[in-house]
Amino acid sequence: MSPPKRHPLLAAVRVIWLGTLSSRVLGMVRDMATAALLGLSTGGVMDAFVIGQRIPNLVRRLFAEGALAVSYLPVVTRLLVEDRRRAWQLASVLLTCLAVFMTALVLLGECACGLIWLVSDRSSDLGLLLGLTAAMLPYALFICLAAQVAATLNALGHFAAPAFAPVLLNLCWLAGAWLVAPYFAPDQVAQAYVLAVCVVVAGVLQLAVQLAVLYRFEFHFDFHWAAGREALGEVIRAMGPMVLGLAATQVNTLLDSLIAWGLSAAPDGPQQIAWLPGGLEYPMRQGATAAIYYGERLYQFPLGILGMTVATAIFPLLSRHATQGRHDRLGSDLTLGLRLVLCLGVPAGVGLMLLGEPLVGLIFQHGRFNADDTARTAGMIGCYAAGVWAYCALPVVVRGFYSLGNQAAPVRIGLGAVGLNLALNLTLIWPLAERGLAVATAAAASIQVVVLVAVFSRRHSPLDWRALRKTLFQTTLATAAMAGVGVVLLRLLPDDPSLASKLIRVAIPTAACLGAYGVVYRLSGGREINMLLGRAAPFPEEPSGVDWFEEHADYEEE
Repeated sequence: MSPPKRHPLLAAVRVIWLGTLSSRVLGMVRDMATAALLGLSTGGVMDAFVIGQRIPNLVRRLFAEGALAVSYLPVVTRLLVEDRRRAWQLASVLLTCLAVFMTALVLLGECACGLIWLVSDRSSDLGLLLGLTAAMLPYALFICLAAQVAATLNALGHFAAPAFAPVLLNLCWLAGAWLVAPYFAPDQVAQAYVLAVCVVVAGVLQLAVQLAVLYRFEFHFDFHWAAGREALGEVIRAMGPMVLGLAATQVNTLLDSLIAWGLSAAPDGPQQIAWLPGGLEYPMRQGATAAIYYGERLYQFPLGILGMTVATAIFPLLSRHATQGRHDRLGSDLTLGLRLVLCLGVPAGVGLMLLGEPLVGLIFQHGRFNADDTARTAGMIGCYAAGVWAYCALPVVVRGFYSLGNQAAPVRIGLGAVGLNLALNLTLIWPLAERGLAVATAAAASIQVVVLVAVFSRRHSPLDWRALRKTLFQTTLATAAMAGVGVVLLRLLPDDPSLASKLIRVAIPTAACLGAYGVVYRLSGGREINMLLGRAAPFPEEPSGVDWFEEHADYEEE
């Protein structure tokens, strides 16, 4: 009996997953080094570094990996089929325009930081925040160009280089945290600036490596404004609404950080908010922004290796279906993407709730990162984790809309999610402190995904609700078994501060939970994990008169 043929989505997912997993594992090592170096709340240095890094990252996610890449990919995919020279002309014009725009934006940001710094107290927390932001702003230029090159490679069916490029960021960061900052920087502030410089260097390397790969595909830089203008206009017209549609989670995260930074009391500063009537006390303590960052790093681990992996792999496929007018196949593949997200995203979230504190203690509690920091970060992870399935599903569903050229619905729903998140933020921080920010983010993302899925299925291509319900039932059953095993083991295992004990409290429950989930999921009839491993075909119910894989032979990997 011949093995099942590979679905092109699953083949791409495996390539991207491997690269993303490598980057995420290195990222955890990087964050361990950063936590030991800068701690959580000592002097507010990590709080300032987090916000300084978030600003260029927000620009990257909105204008490069987000809206621009999503609006650009369907156009360049079509041109690569019709006329490769026109595709290269579009890529060249877009890269040039993006370089000019981002250079101007970075210079504007640098001037703004400089002006505010001149009129503010340069020794204050604001001065440090402005300095670190200015140091990392150039990263936005290089990483946006790198992301655009990555989108072109994805359109060509090449996913490996873009998936592994973030490894360079982690390596540069680690070099700064391990080899430079501890020996050549006299204090935490100087060490933070060392890391900021390493981030910029990593952006340059990511661009250079991916450009080299693109030239291997016979790319020729051909700046021809007249030839590329029409296609560029098509990209720009679609881009505007997409900025808002894809921005909700990123904007929510930035708002969380800014609220945490602005409404946190320093240990040696005033404990009441002077600019609010009634003498209200600050709802959070210094270090809240850093707690968000470290908590986010753990809950985004499954998002990076699952949600963004599926979204990146599925978008070219959905765009091709939309171009061919095959809405039935578009609905089938989007359903498959959501099934993959559910079967892994739900247990990942519950697992983080169970193992949040042991994980933080093992990974981060070193150097300046103490036990109180561990408790605060673990609390954030437990709250964020409730929405892991939604964070993973969101980029997948949004790309379903954009493959059909519908930018309006994600924009409206995304703006509603941002407003809801902000309202919940300002409500929940008073009883829950920084945990209220995480609860708000999880709730807003969950509601956003439910609304998006319902709207897509009703207005565009019907999803296979029977398959989704079946996957959700199997996932819930297996996750419940996994959670029971994890709770029992955590109660039985010793809890002491030794490294061996910390490692045991993470390794044994993790292995047991994975095993329990896999066994129960398979016994209940779940097939999605076997699909990812290439051991099962995705659509066994396909009518006998249609060979799905023959119709999609042009997507098969060699």
